[in-house]
Amino acid sequence: ETSDGARLDTSMRGFWSPLDRAFTDVRVLHPQAPSNCNKNLYQMYRTHENEKKRKYNARVIQVEKASFTPLVFSTTGGMGSEADRFYKHLATKISNKTGQHYSDTVAFIRRRLRFDLLKTCIISLRGYRGRQGAKPVDIDSLDLNLRPQAVY
Repeated sequence: ETSDGARLDTSMRGFWSPLDRAFTDVRVLHPQAPSNCNKNLYQMYRTHENEKKRKYNARVIQVEKASFTPLVFSTTGGMGSEADRFYKHLATKISNKTGQHYSDTVAFIRRRLRFDLLKTCIISLRGYRGRQGAKPVDIDSLDLNLRPQAVY
């Protein structure tokens, strides 16, 4: 689509190269959905990434003069190759800026992403039940009913 009505999820400046604009659009797929039953995981991610590119890439390049990266995730916690490349680059930028180890930064980003995907799945199944305008709860104060870590 090259219409001005096409909307993208995020926009950033200087992500892939200095002063360039980059756009992303997120899609979450469910690997066990009937539409995905005849595809392997790689094909599922690739299909959804290509669909996003067909929908938005031409508009981003022609109208916005920017780059586009489709971020495709699965409800089981995986991500497509473009999203993987995006998050590795993001982790590199964050670790360089903050002085943190790259491995710690990647672990933090993946952990945060998994909780956000889990939250998205729960909201899509149960609906949003919170108050409108309520402040988000700090993740550290949540009781996720997990077993305590074993001490060896």
